Amino acid sequence: SKTVEQKLIADFEAANSGIKVKLVDAGKNYEEVAQKFNAALAGGQLPDVVVVSDVTWFNFALNKQLTPLDDLISAAGIKVGDYVDALYKDYDFGGKHYALPYARSTPLFYYNKEMWRAAGLPDRGPKNWQEFKAWSTKLKAVAGADKTAFELADGTNYLDWYFQNMAWDFGGAYSKEWTPTFSDPKTVEAGQFLQDLAKGGIVRFNKAPATDFSAGLAACILESTGSLGGISKDAKFEVGTAFLPGTNNCPTGGAGVGIPAGITDARKQNALKFAEFLTNAQNTVTFTQATGYMPVRKSAVELPEEKAFLQKNPNAKTAIDQLPFTRSQDNARVFVPGGGARIGKALDQVAQGQDVATVFKALDAETQRVIDAQIKPKL
Repeated sequence: SKTVEQKLIADFEAANSGIKVKLVDAGKNYEEVAQKFNAALAGGQLPDVVVVSDVTWFNFALNKQLTPLDDLISAAGIKVGDYVDALYKDYDFGGKHYALPYARSTPLFYYNKEMWRAAGLPDRGPKNWQEFKAWSTKLKAVAGADKTAFELADGTNYLDWYFQNMAWDFGGAYSKEWTPTFSDPKTVEAGQFLQDLAKGGIVRFNKAPATDFSAGLAACILESTGSLGGISKDAKFEVGTAFLPGTNNCPTGGAGVGIPAGITDARKQNALKFAEFLTNAQNTVTFTQATGYMPVRKSAVELPEEKAFLQKNPNAKTAIDQLPFTRSQDNARVFVPGGGARIGKALDQVAQGQDVATVFKALDAETQRVIDAQIKPKL
Protein backbone atom coordinates (compact mmCIF):
# COMPACT_ATOMS: atom_id res chain seq x y z
CA SER A 1 0.00 0.00 0.00
CA LYS A 2 3.03 2.29 0.25
CA THR A 3 2.74 3.79 -3.25
CA VAL A 4 -0.91 4.81 -2.88
CA GLU A 5 -0.25 6.11 0.66
CA GLN A 6 2.51 8.36 -0.67
CA LYS A 7 0.04 9.74 -3.20
CA LEU A 8 -2.52 10.42 -0.46
CA ILE A 9 0.16 12.16 1.60
CA ALA A 10 1.10 14.39 -1.35
CA ASP A 11 -2.57 15.32 -1.81
CA PHE A 12 -2.88 16.13 1.91
CA GLU A 13 0.21 18.34 1.90
CA ALA A 14 -1.07 20.17 -1.17
CA ALA A 15 -4.36 20.87 0.62
CA ASN A 16 -2.76 21.77 3.98
CA SER A 17 0.20 24.09 3.45
CA GLY A 18 2.56 24.12 6.40
CA ILE A 19 1.89 20.51 7.44
CA LYS A 20 4.39 17.89 6.30
CA VAL A 21 3.88 14.14 6.64
CA LYS A 22 6.67 11.57 6.74
CA LEU A 23 5.71 7.96 6.02
CA VAL A 24 7.70 5.57 8.22
CA ASP A 25 7.87 2.01 6.92
CA ALA A 26 7.43 0.09 10.17
CA GLY A 27 7.48 -3.51 8.94
CA LYS A 28 5.92 -6.14 6.76
CA ASN A 29 2.76 -6.72 8.84
CA TYR A 30 0.64 -5.31 11.65
CA GLU A 31 2.60 -7.12 14.35
CA GLU A 32 5.89 -5.55 13.26
CA VAL A 33 4.25 -2.12 13.21
CA ALA A 34 3.08 -2.73 16.80
CA GLN A 35 6.62 -3.76 17.81
CA LYS A 36 8.03 -0.54 16.37
CA PHE A 37 5.38 1.50 18.16
CA ASN A 38 6.24 -0.31 21.40
CA ALA A 39 9.88 0.63 20.88
CA ALA A 40 8.86 4.27 20.44
CA LEU A 41 6.76 4.10 23.61
CA ALA A 42 9.81 2.80 25.48
CA GLY A 43 11.82 5.89 24.68
CA GLY A 44 11.94 6.49 20.97
CA GLN A 45 10.34 9.22 18.88
CA LEU A 46 6.55 8.85 18.95
CA PRO A 47 4.68 9.03 15.66
CA ASP A 48 1.70 11.32 15.22
CA VAL A 49 -0.43 8.59 13.63
CA VAL A 50 0.02 4.83 14.01
CA VAL A 51 -1.61 1.94 12.16
CA VAL A 52 -3.22 -0.35 14.76
CA SER A 53 -4.76 -3.68 13.83
CA ASP A 54 -7.75 -5.58 15.14
CA VAL A 55 -5.32 -7.50 17.37
CA THR A 56 -3.07 -4.64 18.55
CA TRP A 57 -5.20 -1.55 19.25
CA PHE A 58 -6.96 -2.73 22.42
CA ASN A 59 -3.90 -3.23 24.59
CA PHE A 60 -2.49 0.13 23.59
CA ALA A 61 -5.83 1.65 24.61
CA LEU A 62 -5.99 -0.40 27.82
CA ASN A 63 -2.55 0.88 28.81
CA LYS A 64 -3.49 4.49 28.00
CA GLN A 65 -1.01 4.69 25.13
CA LEU A 66 -3.60 5.77 22.54
CA THR A 67 -5.63 8.97 22.68
CA PRO A 68 -9.43 8.65 22.97
CA LEU A 69 -10.55 10.43 19.81
CA ASP A 70 -14.08 11.47 20.72
CA ASP A 71 -13.30 14.94 22.15
CA LEU A 72 -10.87 15.69 19.31
CA ILE A 73 -13.47 14.57 16.77
CA SER A 74 -16.16 16.71 18.37
CA ALA A 75 -13.90 19.78 18.46
CA ALA A 76 -12.96 19.28 14.81
CA GLY A 77 -16.61 18.86 13.77
CA ILE A 78 -16.01 15.51 12.09
CA LYS A 79 -19.22 13.62 11.28
CA VAL A 80 -18.48 10.02 12.26
CA GLY A 81 -21.91 8.83 11.12
CA ASP A 82 -20.54 8.35 7.61
CA TYR A 83 -18.11 5.66 8.78
CA VAL A 84 -19.47 2.13 8.35
CA ASP A 85 -21.06 1.50 11.75
CA ALA A 86 -19.58 -1.96 12.37
CA LEU A 87 -16.06 -0.76 11.50
CA TYR A 88 -16.15 2.38 13.66
CA LYS A 89 -17.67 0.46 16.55
CA ASP A 90 -14.75 -1.98 16.52
CA TYR A 91 -12.57 0.66 18.25
CA ASP A 92 -15.00 1.32 21.11
CA PHE A 93 -13.66 0.64 24.60
CA GLY A 94 -15.48 1.98 27.64
CA GLY A 95 -17.63 4.26 25.52
CA LYS A 96 -14.65 5.94 23.80
CA HIS A 97 -13.16 5.34 20.34
CA TYR A 98 -9.44 4.85 19.90
CA ALA A 99 -9.01 4.70 16.11
CA LEU A 100 -10.63 5.56 12.80
CA PRO A 101 -11.19 2.64 10.41
CA TYR A 102 -8.65 2.67 7.57
CA ALA A 103 -7.31 -0.56 6.01
CA ARG A 104 -10.31 -2.68 6.90
CA SER A 105 -10.95 -6.17 5.67
CA THR A 106 -12.81 -9.40 6.15
CA PRO A 107 -11.80 -12.86 4.98
CA LEU A 108 -13.31 -13.98 1.69
CA PHE A 109 -13.79 -17.39 0.14
CA TYR A 110 -11.73 -17.35 -3.07
CA TYR A 111 -12.22 -20.12 -5.62
CA ASN A 112 -10.73 -21.12 -8.97
CA LYS A 113 -13.68 -21.12 -11.37
CA GLU A 114 -11.91 -23.39 -13.85
CA MET A 115 -11.36 -26.08 -11.21
CA TRP A 116 -14.92 -25.51 -9.95
CA ARG A 117 -16.31 -26.21 -13.40
CA ALA A 118 -14.10 -29.26 -13.80
CA ALA A 119 -15.51 -30.59 -10.52
CA GLY A 120 -19.08 -29.97 -11.68
CA LEU A 121 -19.81 -27.55 -8.81
CA PRO A 122 -22.20 -24.57 -8.92
CA ASP A 123 -20.60 -21.18 -9.48
CA ARG A 124 -20.72 -20.08 -5.84
CA GLY A 125 -19.11 -20.70 -2.49
CA PRO A 126 -20.35 -23.40 -0.09
CA LYS A 127 -23.35 -22.51 2.07
CA ASN A 128 -21.63 -23.95 5.14
CA TRP A 129 -18.66 -26.14 6.04
CA GLN A 130 -20.70 -29.31 5.81
CA GLU A 131 -21.52 -28.52 2.19
CA PHE A 132 -17.83 -27.86 1.56
CA LYS A 133 -17.03 -31.28 2.96
CA ALA A 134 -19.57 -32.81 0.57
CA TRP A 135 -17.83 -31.02 -2.32
CA SER A 136 -14.31 -31.87 -1.19
CA THR A 137 -14.11 -35.32 -2.80
CA LYS A 138 -14.76 -33.84 -6.25
CA LEU A 139 -12.30 -31.01 -5.63
CA LYS A 140 -9.63 -33.43 -4.46
CA ALA A 141 -10.08 -35.51 -7.62
CA VAL A 142 -9.72 -32.43 -9.84
CA ALA A 143 -6.68 -31.20 -7.88
CA GLY A 144 -4.84 -34.48 -8.35
CA ALA A 145 -1.44 -35.16 -6.85
CA ASP A 146 0.26 -31.87 -7.74
CA LYS A 147 -2.41 -29.47 -6.48
CA THR A 148 -4.67 -29.20 -3.45
CA ALA A 149 -8.41 -28.84 -3.01
CA PHE A 150 -8.13 -26.26 -0.24
CA GLU A 151 -5.28 -24.24 1.19
CA LEU A 152 -5.17 -22.29 4.44
CA ALA A 153 -2.65 -20.04 6.12
CA ASP A 154 -0.76 -21.76 8.92
CA GLY A 155 -0.68 -20.70 12.56
CA THR A 156 2.05 -18.12 11.96
CA ASN A 157 -0.02 -16.29 9.37
CA TYR A 158 -3.57 -15.63 10.61
CA LEU A 159 -5.03 -19.15 10.69
CA ASP A 160 -6.44 -17.99 14.04
CA TRP A 161 -8.41 -15.30 12.17
CA TYR A 162 -9.83 -17.62 9.51
CA PHE A 163 -10.63 -20.54 11.83
CA GLN A 164 -12.86 -18.24 13.89
CA ASN A 165 -15.39 -18.52 11.06
CA MET A 166 -15.28 -22.32 11.23
CA ALA A 167 -15.67 -22.31 15.02
CA TRP A 168 -18.69 -20.00 14.77
CA ASP A 169 -20.27 -22.11 12.00
CA PHE A 170 -20.22 -25.10 14.36
CA GLY A 171 -21.76 -23.03 17.16
CA GLY A 172 -18.51 -22.63 19.08
CA ALA A 173 -16.37 -19.62 19.92
CA TYR A 174 -12.96 -18.64 21.25
CA SER A 175 -14.48 -16.90 24.26
CA LYS A 176 -17.56 -15.32 25.75
CA GLU A 177 -16.54 -11.90 27.01
CA TRP A 178 -13.50 -12.67 29.22
CA THR A 179 -14.14 -16.42 29.60
CA PRO A 180 -12.23 -18.65 27.13
CA THR A 181 -14.41 -21.30 25.47
CA PHE A 182 -11.95 -23.30 23.35
CA SER A 183 -12.87 -26.48 25.23
CA ASP A 184 -16.59 -26.00 24.55
CA PRO A 185 -17.72 -29.20 22.75
CA LYS A 186 -18.82 -27.20 19.69
CA THR A 187 -15.45 -25.45 19.39
CA VAL A 188 -13.72 -28.81 19.78
CA GLU A 189 -16.00 -30.20 17.06
CA ALA A 190 -14.84 -27.43 14.72
CA GLY A 191 -11.23 -28.21 15.56
CA GLN A 192 -11.84 -31.88 14.83
CA PHE A 193 -13.42 -30.95 11.50
CA LEU A 194 -10.29 -28.98 10.57
CA GLN A 195 -8.07 -31.89 11.59
CA ASP A 196 -10.19 -34.34 9.58
CA LEU A 197 -9.78 -32.16 6.49
CA ALA A 198 -6.02 -32.31 7.01
CA LYS A 199 -5.98 -36.07 7.60
CA GLY A 200 -8.12 -36.60 4.50
CA GLY A 201 -5.68 -34.69 2.30
CA ILE A 202 -8.29 -32.00 1.59
CA VAL A 203 -6.49 -29.02 3.12
CA ARG A 204 -2.86 -27.99 2.98
CA PHE A 205 -1.38 -25.35 5.29
CA ASN A 206 1.01 -22.74 3.95
CA LYS A 207 2.47 -19.40 5.01
CA ALA A 208 1.42 -17.81 1.71
CA PRO A 209 -1.76 -19.44 0.36
CA ALA A 210 -2.54 -16.46 -1.89
CA THR A 211 0.63 -17.13 -3.87
CA ASP A 212 -0.24 -20.80 -4.44
CA PHE A 213 -3.84 -19.94 -5.31
CA SER A 214 -2.76 -17.32 -7.85
CA ALA A 215 -0.43 -19.90 -9.40
CA GLY A 216 -3.37 -22.30 -9.85
CA LEU A 217 -2.11 -24.75 -7.22
CA ALA A 218 -5.20 -24.64 -4.96
CA ALA A 219 -8.88 -24.86 -5.85
CA CYS A 220 -9.88 -22.48 -3.05
CA ILE A 221 -8.53 -20.53 -0.09
CA LEU A 222 -9.71 -18.26 2.71
CA GLU A 223 -7.87 -14.98 2.39
CA SER A 224 -8.25 -11.32 3.31
CA THR A 225 -10.07 -8.88 1.06
CA GLY A 226 -6.79 -6.97 1.23
CA SER A 227 -5.25 -9.66 -1.00
CA LEU A 228 -7.85 -9.22 -3.75
CA GLY A 229 -5.80 -6.73 -5.75
CA GLY A 230 -2.74 -8.97 -5.88
CA ILE A 231 -4.71 -12.14 -6.60
CA SER A 232 -6.71 -10.48 -9.38
CA LYS A 233 -3.49 -9.25 -10.97
CA ASP A 234 -1.48 -12.47 -10.64
CA ALA A 235 -4.05 -15.21 -11.37
CA LYS A 236 -4.15 -16.50 -14.95
CA PHE A 237 -7.62 -18.02 -14.45
CA GLU A 238 -11.08 -16.69 -13.61
CA VAL A 239 -11.24 -15.95 -9.88
CA GLY A 240 -14.49 -16.22 -7.92
CA THR A 241 -15.17 -14.71 -4.51
CA ALA A 242 -17.95 -15.61 -2.08
CA PHE A 243 -19.11 -15.04 1.47
CA LEU A 244 -17.47 -17.23 4.10
CA PRO A 245 -19.33 -20.51 4.74
CA GLY A 246 -22.16 -20.20 7.24
CA THR A 247 -24.52 -17.41 8.22
CA ASN A 248 -23.61 -14.16 10.00
CA ASN A 249 -20.23 -15.54 11.04
CA CYS A 250 -17.61 -13.58 9.12
CA PRO A 251 -15.08 -11.80 11.37
CA THR A 252 -14.06 -8.25 10.61
CA GLY A 253 -10.36 -7.49 10.51
CA GLY A 254 -7.65 -5.21 9.21
CA ALA A 255 -6.48 -1.97 10.78
CA GLY A 256 -7.36 1.54 11.80
CA VAL A 257 -5.32 4.67 12.49
CA GLY A 258 -4.82 5.85 16.05
CA ILE A 259 -3.07 8.77 17.71
CA PRO A 260 -0.53 8.23 20.53
CA ALA A 261 -1.45 9.65 23.92
CA GLY A 262 2.04 11.01 24.65
CA ILE A 263 2.19 13.83 22.09
CA THR A 264 1.17 17.48 22.36
CA ASP A 265 -2.38 18.67 21.78
CA ALA A 266 -1.25 20.59 18.69
CA ARG A 267 0.24 17.43 17.21
CA LYS A 268 -2.93 15.52 18.05
CA GLN A 269 -5.07 18.07 16.20
CA ASN A 270 -2.91 17.86 13.08
CA ALA A 271 -2.80 14.06 13.38
CA LEU A 272 -6.59 13.88 13.45
CA LYS A 273 -6.81 16.19 10.45
CA PHE A 274 -4.55 13.81 8.54
CA ALA A 275 -6.33 10.66 9.78
CA GLU A 276 -9.71 12.08 8.72
CA PHE A 277 -8.30 13.00 5.30
CA LEU A 278 -6.81 9.54 4.90
CA THR A 279 -10.19 7.95 5.58
CA ASN A 280 -12.59 10.34 3.84
CA ALA A 281 -14.92 9.04 1.14
CA GLN A 282 -12.76 9.98 -1.84
CA ASN A 283 -9.54 8.67 -0.35
CA THR A 284 -11.00 5.41 0.95
CA VAL A 285 -12.07 4.78 -2.67
CA THR A 286 -8.56 5.55 -3.94
CA PHE A 287 -6.95 3.36 -1.28
CA THR A 288 -9.31 0.41 -1.54
CA GLN A 289 -9.29 0.27 -5.32
CA ALA A 290 -5.50 0.08 -5.21
CA THR A 291 -5.32 -2.60 -2.51
CA GLY A 292 -8.52 -4.63 -2.17
CA TYR A 293 -9.44 -3.42 1.30
CA MET A 294 -13.04 -2.29 1.96
CA PRO A 295 -14.30 1.31 1.78
CA VAL A 296 -14.77 2.55 5.34
CA ARG A 297 -17.25 5.33 4.49
CA LYS A 298 -20.90 4.71 3.68
CA SER A 299 -20.97 7.47 1.09
CA ALA A 300 -17.95 6.02 -0.73
CA VAL A 301 -20.02 3.41 -2.56
CA GLU A 302 -22.21 6.20 -4.00
CA LEU A 303 -19.32 7.97 -5.72
CA PRO A 304 -19.46 7.54 -9.53
CA GLU A 305 -15.91 6.17 -9.76
CA GLU A 306 -16.66 3.55 -7.10
CA LYS A 307 -19.92 2.50 -8.75
CA ALA A 308 -18.08 2.05 -12.03
CA PHE A 309 -15.27 0.13 -10.33
CA LEU A 310 -17.61 -2.28 -8.56
CA GLN A 311 -19.58 -2.88 -11.74
CA LYS A 312 -16.34 -3.74 -13.54
CA ASN A 313 -14.91 -5.69 -10.56
CA PRO A 314 -17.75 -7.70 -8.96
CA ASN A 315 -15.29 -9.60 -6.74
CA ALA A 316 -14.56 -6.34 -4.92
CA LYS A 317 -18.27 -5.97 -4.21
CA THR A 318 -18.42 -9.33 -2.39
CA ALA A 319 -16.76 -7.94 0.73
CA ILE A 320 -19.06 -4.91 0.79
CA ASP A 321 -22.13 -7.12 0.42
CA GLN A 322 -20.87 -9.43 3.18
CA LEU A 323 -20.27 -6.58 5.65
CA PRO A 324 -23.83 -6.59 7.12
CA PHE A 325 -23.33 -10.26 8.00
CA THR A 326 -20.06 -9.82 9.89
CA ARG A 327 -19.56 -9.97 13.65
CA SER A 328 -16.97 -8.61 16.04
CA GLN A 329 -14.19 -11.00 16.93
CA ASP A 330 -13.91 -12.92 20.17
CA ASN A 331 -11.97 -11.25 22.99
CA ALA A 332 -9.59 -14.19 23.31
CA ARG A 333 -8.11 -13.39 19.90
CA VAL A 334 -8.17 -9.62 19.61
CA PHE A 335 -8.04 -8.28 23.17
CA VAL A 336 -5.85 -10.77 25.05
CA PRO A 337 -2.12 -10.04 24.63
CA GLY A 338 -0.55 -12.60 22.31
CA GLY A 339 -3.96 -14.11 21.58
CA GLY A 340 -3.51 -14.53 17.85
CA ALA A 341 -0.11 -16.20 18.14
CA ARG A 342 -1.29 -18.41 21.00
CA ILE A 343 -4.34 -19.63 19.08
CA GLY A 344 -2.32 -20.05 15.89
CA LYS A 345 0.19 -22.28 17.67
CA ALA A 346 -2.62 -24.47 19.04
CA LEU A 347 -4.22 -24.74 15.60
CA ASP A 348 -0.88 -25.84 14.15
CA GLN A 349 -0.82 -28.60 16.76
CA VAL A 350 -4.35 -29.63 15.76
CA ALA A 351 -3.39 -29.64 12.08
CA GLN A 352 -0.41 -31.87 12.91
CA GLY A 353 -2.71 -34.45 14.49
CA GLN A 354 -2.53 -33.76 18.23
CA ASP A 355 -5.67 -34.49 20.25
CA VAL A 356 -8.02 -31.55 19.73
CA ALA A 357 -9.72 -31.63 23.15
CA THR A 358 -6.36 -31.76 24.96
CA VAL A 359 -4.87 -28.91 22.93
CA PHE A 360 -7.94 -26.70 23.36
CA LYS A 361 -8.19 -27.40 27.10
CA ALA A 362 -4.59 -26.23 27.53
CA LEU A 363 -5.36 -23.18 25.37
CA ASP A 364 -8.30 -22.32 27.64
CA ALA A 365 -6.08 -22.47 30.73
CA GLU A 366 -3.24 -20.44 29.19
CA THR A 367 -5.60 -17.77 27.89
CA GLN A 368 -7.32 -17.48 31.29
CA ARG A 369 -3.97 -16.99 33.03
CA VAL A 370 -3.13 -14.07 30.73
CA ILE A 371 -6.58 -12.51 31.21
CA ASP A 372 -6.30 -12.76 35.00
CA ALA A 373 -2.79 -11.35 35.10
CA GLN A 374 -2.81 -8.68 32.39
CA ILE A 375 -6.40 -7.70 31.63
CA LYS A 376 -8.66 -7.93 34.66
CA PRO A 377 -6.54 -5.72 36.94
CA LYS A 378 -6.85 -2.89 34.38
CA LEU A 379 -10.50 -3.19 33.42
